[in-house]
Amino acid sequence: MPATDPALTALANGWAALYVLYGRIEAQIERALQAEHELSVREYSLLDVLSRQHDGEGGHLQMKQVADAVVLSQSATTRLVTRLEDRGLLSRYLCPTDRRGIYTDVGDAGLRLLAQARPTNDAALREALDEAAGNPELAPLVKAVEAIDPAGGVSTAPDAGPS
Repeated sequence: MPATDPALTALANGWAALYVLYGRIEAQIERALQAEHELSVREYSLLDVLSRQHDGEGGHLQMKQVADAVVLSQSATTRLVTRLEDRGLLSRYLCPTDRRGIYTDVGDAGLRLLAQARPTNDAALREALDEAAGNPELAPLVKAVEAIDPAGGVSTAPDAGPS
């Protein structure tokens, strides 16, 4: 039996820690969003992604782009969009320049729910990260998450923490 490459073992351990951190964060946020707003993490994420799109021709996301943004298969994304559309939170429409394309757009009710849910999401995220920071295996990952610059980049400061 071949010996395991230590570098690959370390990589696998790092991935396992990242997966644990992700699972803890997602579970914490899911509980909070369900309890306060009857929203799942995926539903919140979809509303959030769509709310960041600009108005105008081609300004919203096609279904494939939505699937990529919320990290779901296209069929799972279609089911998610349909659920939110049935709740009156978003709509789908044909692309005005390419009738084969279907766009998804968050509506006023979706924007209101998102605005109400955002503080709940943020507080649950902060709580999950604070709890994980106490675990020596997860603490470096928490620092990495906190070092991400809100402008979209990763901070280059050596001791970058939450701002």
